[in-house]
Amino acid sequence: MFKKMRRMDKALSKKETLELLDKAGVGILGTMSDNGYPYTIALNYVYYQNKVYFHCAKEGHKINNIKAYEKVSFTVCEDVEIVGQELNTKYKSLILFGKAKVIKPSHEILWELIKKYSTIDFEQANKMIDKEINDTAIVEITIDHITGKRGR
Repeated sequence: MFKKMRRMDKALSKKETLELLDKAGVGILGTMSDNGYPYTIALNYVYYQNKVYFHCAKEGHKINNIKAYEKVSFTVCEDVEIVGQELNTKYKSLILFGKAKVIKPSHEILWELIKKYSTIDFEQANKMIDKEINDTAIVEITIDHITGKRGR
């Protein structure tokens, strides 16, 4: 169902790929719009318990797309360095394919996002979560296929 990576000599191991997914700061979500065009957007996310989660508004383009068509792609790219004199680029990247769904807002998932992106303390985090939880959507991506790649 999923195509093999053409340049297997550049493949990251499964462990390296999941470490990249865990540590990277920004991912690019790809969804399909009802007009037949793909829609991509950069977002903060957390890799937690073998799934990818992000929060967003309850309404909007990406939520509409996910509700209409659950299949998504998600890309991360880190450690990018252009090596001009070699006409080359150094990088680590991954792409995953999965199924996304909107889930009930969860203190647990929101707390995981806060731990990844903020240094606020537990009490402050809980106050923020309590204040925003009813206005927040959480999207969960179940990973069907993932590959990582390194440019040397």
